[in-house]
Amino acid sequence: MRRILLAASAPLLLLGACATVPPASSQPAAEAAADSAYGMFLAGSAALSNGRPGEAAKFLDLARAESGDEPAVAERAFTAALMAGDIDHAAELAPDGPNASEPGKRLGRLVKVVADLANGRGKAAKDELTGESIGFPHRAAAALLGPWVAAAAGDTEGSIVRPQLRGDGGVDYFGQIGQAHLFERARRFDEAETDYKLVTGGDNPSEIAVLAYGGFLERRGRRAEAVALYDAALGRNPESVALKAARARAAAGKTAPATPTIREGAAFALLAPAATMISAKQDQIGLAYLRLALRLDPERNDAWLMLGDVLQQADDAEGARLAYGRPKPGSPEYPAAQAKLAWSYQREGDKETALKLARNAAASGDSDARMVLSDLLRADYKYEEAIKLLDTLIAEQKTPDWTLYYARGQAYERQGQWPPAEKDLSKALELRPDEPELLNYLGYAWIDRGENLKTALGMVEKAVAANPRSGAIVDSLGWAHYRLGDYKKAVEILEQAVELEAGDPEINNHLGDAYWMVGRKDEADFQWRRVLTLKPDDNVRADAERKLASGLGPAPRLAGQ
Repeated sequence: MRRILLAASAPLLLLGACATVPPASSQPAAEAAADSAYGMFLAGSAALSNGRPGEAAKFLDLARAESGDEPAVAERAFTAALMAGDIDHAAELAPDGPNASEPGKRLGRLVKVVADLANGRGKAAKDELTGESIGFPHRAAAALLGPWVAAAAGDTEGSIVRPQLRGDGGVDYFGQIGQAHLFERARRFDEAETDYKLVTGGDNPSEIAVLAYGGFLERRGRRAEAVALYDAALGRNPESVALKAARARAAAGKTAPATPTIREGAAFALLAPAATMISAKQDQIGLAYLRLALRLDPERNDAWLMLGDVLQQADDAEGARLAYGRPKPGSPEYPAAQAKLAWSYQREGDKETALKLARNAAASGDSDARMVLSDLLRADYKYEEAIKLLDTLIAEQKTPDWTLYYARGQAYERQGQWPPAEKDLSKALELRPDEPELLNYLGYAWIDRGENLKTALGMVEKAVAANPRSGAIVDSLGWAHYRLGDYKKAVEILEQAVELEAGDPEINNHLGDAYWMVGRKDEADFQWRRVLTLKPDDNVRADAERKLASGLGPAPRLAGQ
């Protein structure tokens, strides 16, 4: 028999299973079939691990067919289809039977529920969901889907039962929003409004809840109340694109948003557990939920943005760009989507495409889109153009925005115009006195210039205390000690910064300088050589190459020199 190890979590599998070794005449064919299945499995698994689920799904489907639906291969094919967004095919491959893994079976059942719901098979979806309980980690998703599945099956009374899960406040909160929608669908408007008021009560209700209640008020012809609700929310979050769009719609008397359909409501129900999983670093489960939500509601722009972020984090740039490209012009999410799309190209070094996208988005006049353009201009060293754009944005602000002053101050500082830079950075700090990034930037700038040293060092230390896991901020503190001539302390702190951000070329370059200054020259040489392997920018590369070529190391520089 030919045994192969398919994955760390998979058992040894027998491909082309047989009880005895085949006769010599047939052995080459049997081995070829096994090699073919194994090769496709390896190719598919590698593609899945490297963030290419579409490619993985093709290879693993072929491997599944070649292996005769070997459970571990079929389960991996199911995962790939799900990650690629082919929900109906994933439902066909849903793991089942005694040889399937329990986690695979639980997720498979959830996928089948969604596929049935998406294809108008409400009763089948309800039978699947109310059968054997869908356990950890999918309890919250199953609970929130339950009322919408009941609605799809025609069970009105079942649909208005609010889902609850002991100890899960997210299910309670989002289940109440869903119950409000379903009460409204059942034309039980008083009960719907009770729920809407409960989820929008308190000092800081979520934007999702405000938009849901506002839409209800608009549908009931109570536009003035909707405008007041939106105004209150905008007072707390004045830059919200969605709230501004809703307020403008209600004030103009335009058509109110429709009550969510069953599929739209079910898609919404999956977003909260998706966000929970992503925040808990369970990205694969979060990605699965987003794919399920988008099968139910392909126009759910916020889900596309979340999906793009997950795929970008997984280095699937192509998939991320497809996701960011889904929101249409004129939608509230379009400026943010274009910004993310532009930054995707910027990260890959395609600055021309990134700027073109950003300029097109900014041409709409949207303030967020113009801010993104200013960020990209600064990233591309086009400081003068960035400053002009920021001048306009600041002039338009009714309420001062610290981020705009911070951005303009950075641009001035990078241009070597310190007086206006210091003025803007100080203004930003006045508006946002505890912001770690701002404390770090202005504090470090003062230290590097030999000014306000005691205050500046305290600011950088405060920034580190607020965000001790930021390698960039810890690096600033270490570099501050270097500039002040305390090289031993600089080494200690910069080593911590490298541990936090091992792949950052500038931090490694700083550590090399500090090693040199305390006499650890071999380690300094190693750090500078490492810098050259980490895709440094032109300035950092030139600095490291100069030190390596000269053999003289960095020139010591104390504050004020």
